[in-house]
Amino acid sequence: VPFASSVYLATEVILGAGSEAQKSEWLPRLATGDAIGTLAYSEGPGEASAENINTTVTNTSLSGVKRAVPGGAIASVICVLGKSLEGNGTSMYLVSTENNTVTAKTIKTIDPSLNYADLGFENAHCELLGADGAGWAILQQVLDRAAVLYAWEQLGGAESCLEMARNYSLDRYAFGRPIGSFQAIKHKLAEMYVKNTLARSNAYYGAWALSSNAEELPLAAATARIGSSQAYYYAAKENIQTHGGMGYTWEFDCQFFYRRSKALAVAVGSERSWQDKLINASHLAVA
Repeated sequence: VPFASSVYLATEVILGAGSEAQKSEWLPRLATGDAIGTLAYSEGPGEASAENINTTVTNTSLSGVKRAVPGGAIASVICVLGKSLEGNGTSMYLVSTENNTVTAKTIKTIDPSLNYADLGFENAHCELLGADGAGWAILQQVLDRAAVLYAWEQLGGAESCLEMARNYSLDRYAFGRPIGSFQAIKHKLAEMYVKNTLARSNAYYGAWALSSNAEELPLAAATARIGSSQAYYYAAKENIQTHGGMGYTWEFDCQFFYRRSKALAVAVGSERSWQDKLINASHLAVA
């Protein structure tokens, strides 16, 4: 996940909004893994909005608190959403933890293998990313692009759950026959396959829109995000059910997929927020 935050979030911000000097300094290091990056924008519970951003910037010094930042405790460079220098709403800023003291408090999540942290900035040196006042627009563009990338990761998890459930259903015998031969298990596996197939189609749509910078990217991103979130969660829980009582134990790996599916489902906004974006994007597409 630290590398996911580098590729899906920090890299996308710097690619889209960074200056040539910022790109030259950070993109090679992010690509090789010499540096880990992330994006920090949320400041409290609920969905973030341009109106509830309280992180302030004076000249080149940034102060504020960001919550539940992926890879926050180990990031080398952080793209931070803060108030605009000229009062134009919000702007995006780049903060290097190599040259600043950024306090990080690791927080517990449903998936202990992930690194999330609350970050505190106190007069941290920052650089403007993109135009002043364009922070919220940059954030929305990055979230759309990240949604497509996360969708593929979620689809991979859903496919692993289906394969795991299938293999177990062929190896586990009950009443002298594989449990995969029973109708109840067949229906679970078939429904997992259907949801995964639909999610894959939506993810391909998102990948096309992302690679071609199509106008439909917001619509494609929301579609891919929702489809893959639903497919991964369904596959993860039905994988547990297929394994029966043993699927709930620590001895089996089913739990790891379930935990990751729940964590990724809120990585760049809740499913409900993406459903709202899908409705808005659909209306714009029709108009």
